[in-house]
Amino acid sequence: MEGGQGYRNPTEVQMSQLVLPCHTNHRGELSIGQLLKWIDTTACLSAERHAGCPCVTASVDDIYFEHTISVGQVVNIKAKVNRAFNSSMEVGIQVCYEDLSSGKQWNVCKAYATFVAQGKGTCKMKLKPLAPQTEEEKMEHSIAAERRRMRLAHTDTLKDLLTSSPLQTERENGECNTVVPAGKTRVESVELVLPPHANHQGNTFGGQIMAWMEIVATIAASRLCHAHPTLKTIEMFHFRGPSQVGDRLLLKSIVNNAFKNSMEVGVCVEAYRQEMEVSRRHINSAFMTFVVLDQEGQPITLPMVKPEAGDGERRHREASARKKIRLDRKYIISCEQTKVPLSVPWDQSNKVYLSYNNVSALKTLVAKTNWVLATEIEKVRMYTLEEDKYLSFRIEMTLCIDAKQAFFLLSDLRQRHEWDSHYASAKLVQQVDADDMIYHVLSQTVSQEKKPQDFVILASRRKPCDEGDPYVVAFRSVSLPTHPPNPQYTRGETMCSGFCIWQETAEITKVSYYNQAAPGYLAYVTTNIAGLSSDFYVTFKACERFLQKNKDDVTVGLQNL
Repeated sequence: MEGGQGYRNPTEVQMSQLVLPCHTNHRGELSIGQLLKWIDTTACLSAERHAGCPCVTASVDDIYFEHTISVGQVVNIKAKVNRAFNSSMEVGIQVCYEDLSSGKQWNVCKAYATFVAQGKGTCKMKLKPLAPQTEEEKMEHSIAAERRRMRLAHTDTLKDLLTSSPLQTERENGECNTVVPAGKTRVESVELVLPPHANHQGNTFGGQIMAWMEIVATIAASRLCHAHPTLKTIEMFHFRGPSQVGDRLLLKSIVNNAFKNSMEVGVCVEAYRQEMEVSRRHINSAFMTFVVLDQEGQPITLPMVKPEAGDGERRHREASARKKIRLDRKYIISCEQTKVPLSVPWDQSNKVYLSYNNVSALKTLVAKTNWVLATEIEKVRMYTLEEDKYLSFRIEMTLCIDAKQAFFLLSDLRQRHEWDSHYASAKLVQQVDADDMIYHVLSQTVSQEKKPQDFVILASRRKPCDEGDPYVVAFRSVSLPTHPPNPQYTRGETMCSGFCIWQETAEITKVSYYNQAAPGYLAYVTTNIAGLSSDFYVTFKACERFLQKNKDDVTVGLQNL
């Protein structure tokens, strides 16, 4: 960059907007719809800067709004492409607001949007890959693949929860006896798409559609409580197709369910060309969570909703399921890993987010740049990383084996005792899916209570998403009702550990093992199941012999397909 300011991501776009009265609601706060327009514009500019061609919004992930913004304050939005896949890319967006009189800034929300590059006509365009430079860029680039996986699995997660787990859809408490039929909250509104609503490609601007959706959702929410609601969360805008100037957009919203202090409003958008047209195209849908605040800013108790028969009852149940998924996700992501217990209870509703957290925590550790070489013995290298409350270890070696074969061998903990003397045994207790397994592990290590240790470990494995990506096997502790702590053992916990395996050449593979621990776990790390004792060299030479011995065992790969 000019002026010696140093490196700046070439896809980064920054936008600053002064909040004027025309941008606000009745309270003088920035309308979320207006904010969504600015977010979508900034993200689209970033996507097109990378693609070099027009791009359209495919989806916007869940958004949690931390603060409201008032007239006279400045909204600062920063967007940059985290990763490009084939024809789609993930754009990360950070929003904060600035008080001009004090100079202070506050975070408002963080969002991830998916954009698709449009070639000539309706053809999709293959994107060039990104080359992340900084530690943050490498981390976001790596975890973007995991977020993409989670997006694709979201619908199945909801279906699994509805079919496998009976949900409590009853009222959380009986503080409010008012019951409002869901039909009384229904809103329908038609918008004619005019040239000012279109983007530079002639399609309806995605930010404009999202703004219209926020308006009808707010009206539906206000009809439940007869008050002005505050939007707290948006659960994924999913654009299913484009619309153009001249289209009529039918926006429909209804309160799906009301809980003690929050309500979920469902919104969908359909497009048609002529007033008498029968067939309508489904353009978009989203779910928005609202609260109603009192004068002290505290959420009030809301009336109950009586769902409409049939489809309304389905939406009522699904709203309860989505709430459980949101709470599970928040709990998993916000857990302070330095506190005991580290283990998060595993169940059907949070399996996707536990797996995501497991893999992303390891990928975040891998992306760190300030590793220090501590010792090297015959090409087995040990690195350390001291950061805040954590001390992490990385052990690395190269050997002649196919990376995929090493991946299959190291991802099966039932074979770990063959090379790691800290393992006594590992039993597969639950095959979650093709890439996630839960093991009950018995360790050879004796605890301070003079008892052997045991662990319940979630192993999540990932094949490379693109060329140059590693094979990943991540481990973290979870808790299972079927395997409570046993008085014969001391229940141990592992916070973040696992393998990354790179195919460096046709013959050479690099295997790196990572382990992160808080200060209270340092003794545990150096002597426990992770194999990071003072004889780490012996352990990983044994690992090398194990891999070489089994490198041509075709049954290993077949069993793990």
